[in-house]
Amino acid sequence: MASVASGRILDPTAVLARLARIPVSPWHVRARLILGIATFFDGFDLLTISFALPAFAQSWHMSPAQIGIVISSAFFGQLIGALCAGWAAERFGRLPVVAIAVGSYALMSIGCALAWSPAALTAFRFVQGLGLGAEVPIATTYVNEIAPAQSRGQFYVFYELIFVVGLIAAGVGGAAIVPRFGWQVMFYIGALPLLLAFVLVRVLPESPRWLVSRGRLAEADAAVTQIETAVTASGRELPPPELHVTVPAQEKAQVAELFRGIYRRRTFCVWALWFCCFSTTYGLATWLPTLYKTVLHLSLQQSLNFGLITQIVGICGSVLLAILVDRVGRKPLLALGFLGGGVALIALFFTGVTTAMSMLIFVSIGSLFMGAVSIGLNLYTPELYPTRIRALGNSIGGAWQRVAAGIGPNVVAGLLGAYGLRSVFVYFGVLALAGAALTWAFATETKGQTLEQLSP
Repeated sequence: MASVASGRILDPTAVLARLARIPVSPWHVRARLILGIATFFDGFDLLTISFALPAFAQSWHMSPAQIGIVISSAFFGQLIGALCAGWAAERFGRLPVVAIAVGSYALMSIGCALAWSPAALTAFRFVQGLGLGAEVPIATTYVNEIAPAQSRGQFYVFYELIFVVGLIAAGVGGAAIVPRFGWQVMFYIGALPLLLAFVLVRVLPESPRWLVSRGRLAEADAAVTQIETAVTASGRELPPPELHVTVPAQEKAQVAELFRGIYRRRTFCVWALWFCCFSTTYGLATWLPTLYKTVLHLSLQQSLNFGLITQIVGICGSVLLAILVDRVGRKPLLALGFLGGGVALIALFFTGVTTAMSMLIFVSIGSLFMGAVSIGLNLYTPELYPTRIRALGNSIGGAWQRVAAGIGPNVVAGLLGAYGLRSVFVYFGVLALAGAALTWAFATETKGQTLEQLSP
């Protein structure tokens, strides 16, 4: 397949080979930063509810069941958003979907700030979840598609750390702002990226890999040329292209392909890993400040501070992953992360939740390991699929994150009421250990290979 543009023949192999040889440059850093701002506020808006919750739950006299519904509403919105976004990104491109998602979640953050009851907040959070669920998997797909193969893991993880920083910012902001200015201010801050939605599609080129997969070679050539020009202008030299790059088949994205050939095992494995990881991380993260306040009877400020400490420890695990992922590989690090998180949480069950400090120590150790897993899965999933179904596979895989995140908070509410606090930790510990076993048995290593090599 080839096409003619500007008087010359365009070949998809040549276009992809030119893209593959481009080294990490200031252009890549700038693109990562622009998308990172959107992802930062995705993380911020996602976890804002955790630090606003102790305040409005008390003022509205909410039961544990009501709290679980409010928390879960955004996650079920994210489930629908993620599923729809994958289809839309394969049809219309990566960047338009990201821009619409950013605009919608930012606008709905204003709605959350204006909520007058638990029911109203639940409705606004559900709609906000549509945008939150759509942004992350498609932005991560784009970042994977522009990253060089040899440093893709580190390049991506440092991008994804911005999401974790957004979670930390929600904790810092919650601890500093909620007791003094009220929980609504947190949601007003979450609306700041509204203007970014209009900037994204004007500043960044569409993914050249996606354009090639759609047969739009002239646009793909222009996008690669734009990147090459920016790279050479920064003083970097471009090595000659290696023309042995494989061009994936140009086929219409089909959900059925996720369950055929080599992709069947990859799909079921990564779905299970998403569920095990995010049932644990979101179930605990969204409830922690409330558990400290309502079960262990800490003050609002202490509860928020302890929740923040756990989030900070989690980002340390993500940094360790970024340093090691291109050296050690995805599979061993994911397995180790699940194992360490599971052992820490089950240890808390056996030692007993006797004090707030003991809970802080063991949950933070678990967060150190599981923080690495959550970032690692966002890197790993889009590496498993060819361009024609990458956004679809990533978004459906990520949808299991939303299912798990929606179930996790309600499981906490049910276990807490029926069996007490210790049962919460054994449940999540067992899930993490199951994730370790599944990773070791079924995961595929993707370190150091181009996306085309991994997925023909």
